[in-house]
Amino acid sequence: MPSVAILDYGSGNLRSAERALVRAGADVEVTADPRAALEADGLVVPGVGAYAACAEGLRSVSGERIIGKRLAGGRPVLGICVGMQILFERGVEHGVETEGAAEWPGTVERLNAEILPHMGWNTVRAPADSQLFAGLDPEARFYFVHSYAARTWELDSGLSGQQPRVTWAHHGEDFVAAVENGPLWATQFHPEKSGDAGAQLLRNWVATL
Repeated sequence: MPSVAILDYGSGNLRSAERALVRAGADVEVTADPRAALEADGLVVPGVGAYAACAEGLRSVSGERIIGKRLAGGRPVLGICVGMQILFERGVEHGVETEGAAEWPGTVERLNAEILPHMGWNTVRAPADSQLFAGLDPEARFYFVHSYAARTWELDSGLSGQQPRVTWAHHGEDFVAAVENGPLWATQFHPEKSGDAGAQLLRNWVATL
């Protein structure tokens, strides 16, 4: 059974993510310990709330270093919601710019949409060769709750030397809903709150560990 560490840096629905990953077939530990986070087969970086608060919390446990070390060794990392957003270079909220972990170029910004937050179920457009969405109906819906997102994708060559697989969704405008970039995968939506579709997605990730 693959081991998964959920990084506890003061943000995220840790217990719901833990339960969902256990059901997906993983041996799960919620931890802020760098060694445990580095040694697990997979690392999950959750996140809810403001970008700046999540970025500060991540740095408080040296999370960006842990992520960087894992990726340098080709070891899987999964970011969820704001845990995905802080993988980008920066986030801008209420005119304040905050540095992220900078694993990907680009800026997380407020969506151009009449209704915010974007809260509820939405379909996504995944690449045909996606591993993350393998076996899922193209009309499957996932649970989103956010007002900010990466509205563009700027990286051509990924961590594995291959072009990243980018999944898109639409709310007012297109935005990045998920990314598969070598060992670094992430979702803007909450798979742990997305019913059967989210459960299948997590099983797909755990199966790669």
